Amino acid sequence: MTTKTIAWRLRTLMAERGMFKTTDLLEPLQTEGVTLSREQVFRLVTQTPQRLNVEVLAALCTILDCTPSDLLVLEQAAARSVQATGTSGRIEDIGDLRPVPARIQRPKP
Repeated sequence: MTTKTIAWRLRTLMAERGMFKTTDLLEPLQTEGVTLSREQVFRLVTQTPQRLNVEVLAALCTILDCTPSDLLVLEQAAARSVQATGTSGRIEDIGDLRPVPARIQRPKP
């Protein structure tokens, strides 16, 4: 079974253009008419956004001289099934793993 993931390449494209700090985007975005806080720009650069405003996408493409398909790359990832230690069956995703409660024993006097 294969799953599709989205690779958000903003940080890579910024580095290719000599922009190594998230704050390097603040002024160019404002020039393009997009006002974001430093925190919003940090999240935009460091995390794949769940939703993206079209004006922000257009501004990023203009600033970085790229297309939306350069920023967002759809990747095929094969789903892996792993055998977890201490389980009776297969686990399809690491999200299925649960911690094992610790057993604390006091030393005998």
